[in-house]
Amino acid sequence: MVQLEQFTTSVDHVLSRMRALEARLPPRDGLAVFNRVYLAVTEAVNRRLEAGAFPDAEAAITLDVRFAERYLRVAEDDHAPACWRPLLQFRRHPGVRPLQFALAGINAHIGHDLALAVVDTCRTLDCEPVDLEDEFERVGDLLVSLEESIREELMPGPDLLQIADPLTHLLGAWSMERARAATWSAARALWALRGLPELAEEFTDRLDAAVGFASRMLLTPLPD
Repeated sequence: MVQLEQFTTSVDHVLSRMRALEARLPPRDGLAVFNRVYLAVTEAVNRRLEAGAFPDAEAAITLDVRFAERYLRVAEDDHAPACWRPLLQFRRHPGVRPLQFALAGINAHIGHDLALAVVDTCRTLDCEPVDLEDEFERVGDLLVSLEESIREELMPGPDLLQIADPLTHLLGAWSMERARAATWSAARALWALRGLPELAEEFTDRLDAAVGFASRMLLTPLPD
């Protein structure tokens, strides 16, 4: 129990850092839009943890914290891999809508950071990716449900206008389910390459660049 409380304290620390960012960033800032989304996700995961929804709480908490730390390094220290640079570059662009900011951040964090966080967690807990698959899937299910609510909240309006809106067509090309499946494959590949550091680094760089390209497309400025 003491060990679990120590892990839970780490989640609380992550949440406090996200709340500090929320208080500091202007509401319309693109990073602030994503931070609000991610704060809601992390709070939801924390509630599930407290309710005992994750059979392996230690693995779930470690994955959650390692995952969050990769985003927080970007938000707090401007340590930006290629996947995050489009959001940081366009974060104040008047032609980019809040939903685009939110999904570009989700794309960077799921498509790149989550794969590396799975590897981080395996190293921390001395386990294999397969040992984390249940926790990965439970977090993924929560992200899918939250993505639906995010789209509804940040893209209000009559259905007819949504169909005609170019934003609808742009975002229809991106799928949380596809991103999640690709991330699990990438995590397994990175773990298999852990004994080949040069290949692992090349794979990570290419993953980073590909995810960054998708984020840049999601942030295409649109007419009002």
